Amino acid sequence: MQQELDRAVPEARVLVRQLEQGPPFDAPVEVRLFGPDFDRLREYGETVRSILAGVPEVTHTASLLSETLPQVALDVDSQSALMAGLSPVAIASQVQAALDGRQGGSVIQEMEELPVRVRMGDEARGSLRGVRSIDLISGSGATGTGNTVPLKAVAGFSLQPETGVIVRLNRRRMNEIGGYLTAGTLPSIALGEFQQRLAASGFELPDGYELAYGGEASRRNDAVGNLLASVGVLMAAMVATLVLSFGSFRLAAIIGLVGFLSVGAGLGSLWLGGYPFGFTAIIGTMGLIGIAINDSIVVLASLQAQHGTGETRVDAIVDTVVDCTRHVLATTLTTVAGFLPLILDGGKFWPPLAIAIAGGVVVATGIALLMVPAAFRIVYCRCVTTRVAETKAVAANQVSVVTG
Repeated sequence: MQQELDRAVPEARVLVRQLEQGPPFDAPVEVRLFGPDFDRLREYGETVRSILAGVPEVTHTASLLSETLPQVALDVDSQSALMAGLSPVAIASQVQAALDGRQGGSVIQEMEELPVRVRMGDEARGSLRGVRSIDLISGSGATGTGNTVPLKAVAGFSLQPETGVIVRLNRRRMNEIGGYLTAGTLPSIALGEFQQRLAASGFELPDGYELAYGGEASRRNDAVGNLLASVGVLMAAMVATLVLSFGSFRLAAIIGLVGFLSVGAGLGSLWLGGYPFGFTAIIGTMGLIGIAINDSIVVLASLQAQHGTGETRVDAIVDTVVDCTRHVLATTLTTVAGFLPLILDGGKFWPPLAIAIAGGVVVATGIALLMVPAAFRIVYCRCVTTRVAETKAVAANQVSVVTG
């Protein structure tokens, strides 16, 4: 569709964009130039824009300072205006009054007073012919002659470009160059290609000017930063809950290790599925941590209940894990089955989130059935050995005291 519209309407910039993930942004790739002089920012922006347009994945480019608006300029003929008894200030004032209008009174509508503004009709205001036919009253004040003079008799007209917008970011003057990409292209790939081309061109900014990047990458970093701002509080609450539940910092550390490993499992699932690490994938990975530790908590709670007194024989631990396997596999299968519709028919938006959670849960199940029992036995073997040694030492001390 993008290619067809570009061929059909070559004089316009037509953008066909897919449903995108994450926070909104104007262009997927944005290059920001900061500096004190707008003219030099415009010049440097055109250079950057030409390099960005050479990236194969870029369909259109735009520079904010290069976007101009046509303005009608009045060139007053001072001699003709003087003969008509008009000054440039009087001409400008009457033209503004004709186009913008002047308040000529008011009307009462129910309990509200509405001002009445008198101006030219929309048809005349919307065409250059109507503006040229504005009648000016010659003279000024009480000494005016009252004769009317057409505007075109005392002034000429010309079109002049004017900067459409003046952009500042954090009170610094800026020119932003945006690049729009073909459908399905990751912004990071196009940005990397642009950076290579920019380095190969030898483009450098003088002192006082700076280049920065915006677009999808900047917005995503801001969104992730906002999400991670509350991670510290949530992690503290999670650790406190685990420690209070198990009554042990060692067992809480095992659950924390499972959560950490599940993050790698989620990222590996994305890589195997060929999905991008976008905003929804980040949300899925963060949600995976809470879901992945559920199976490990079930297994660890059973092990603690049955072997927390020091019974850590391998065959006994295996029997306990086998008893928990049915419940663990049932929760894993229901979780994966719930995300299958999003993986198979979720379009481009939901599959990264679904596959990160589903794949991470599958790997976390293996961790819960294999690593968690081994870690539990290591922890409790050391605890039992320490308690036995302490008991023997106390008994020896008591014997020596009695003998003495």
